[in-house]
Amino acid sequence: MQRVKFMWKLFLNQPVWFKAVITITFLTSIIFSSSYFSENDYYEGISKLAAALFFGVCGYKTRRNRQTFIIFFILSAFCLLIAIWAFL
Repeated sequence: MQRVKFMWKLFLNQPVWFKAVITITFLTSIIFSSSYFSENDYYEGISKLAAALFFGVCGYKTRRNRQTFIIFFILSAFCLLIAIWAFL
C-alpha cells in the first residue's frame, strides 16, 4: 500500500500538462478498446494512437534514464504501427 501511495504522490507532483495528457490518453485507450466500440476498426486505431501518445509522453518524461526511455519509445512505435495497420 505504501508503494501505491508513493506512486500517487509522484503523479501529483508532475506538471499539469503531463497529468492531463496521461489521464486523457489512458482513458481514451481504455474506452475505445472496449467491446462497445469493437465493430469499427477506426475506433481501435484511435485507441492505439492514444496508447502510442501515452507511451511517448511517458518516454519523454523518463528521457534521463536511457533504458526506460528506449523501452517506452519502442512501445510507442509499436502502437503507432498497429494503429496505422488498423486504419488501412
